[in-house]
Amino acid sequence: MFAQSFPSTLSLRTLPAFLLLAIVLPLLAGCGFNTIPTAEEQAKAAWSEVLNQYQRRADLIPNLVETVKGYASHEKEVLESVVEARAKATQVTLPLDALDDPAKFKAFQDSQSGLTSALSRLLAVVENYPDLKANQNFLALQAQLEGTENRIAVARRYYIEAVRVYNTTLRTFPSILWAKLWFTDNQPFQNFTVAEDKLEAPKVDFNTGG
Repeated sequence: MFAQSFPSTLSLRTLPAFLLLAIVLPLLAGCGFNTIPTAEEQAKAAWSEVLNQYQRRADLIPNLVETVKGYASHEKEVLESVVEARAKATQVTLPLDALDDPAKFKAFQDSQSGLTSALSRLLAVVENYPDLKANQNFLALQAQLEGTENRIAVARRYYIEAVRVYNTTLRTFPSILWAKLWFTDNQPFQNFTVAEDKLEAPKVDFNTGG
């Protein structure tokens, strides 16, 4: 008798739990439970693209320096500053799990800004060498560098917006409830503070005249 009634008793006891899940799960999906992780992944994806473009720029620099050196070898200080800035920029990394660390983000941003400044000085020096400005290899490298600077600017804008959205989800209703109750380890991501116009590619006159 007990064996026959046990399954039905179990079903009666578990039925409320199944009904609760059937009600709660749709509510979780509809009231912002997925908002925080979705926004977080979008911000991380945007950051990965920023890193890709900065790496693309770093990869162009050795050939650029060698090309300039062939025409302006005595510009030793400027050339060395670019090499040193590139080395620092490639050494200072910021992985996805450190996007909420202000000190690490600032160190990364400063290193990339330092490289941008060094490149600006190098390209300013190029203006004094008409033969170098007419060199096809240099022209190709300069075009690639300008294209990369534009892609960096676009990637930064996407990241800035993605972080704005993610950080907003952590402090606005209803997602703030999930931040307090469930996603307690999630912290706001850091964002760029340098004005974007300071990171634009330097304008170079390609005319071959003096």
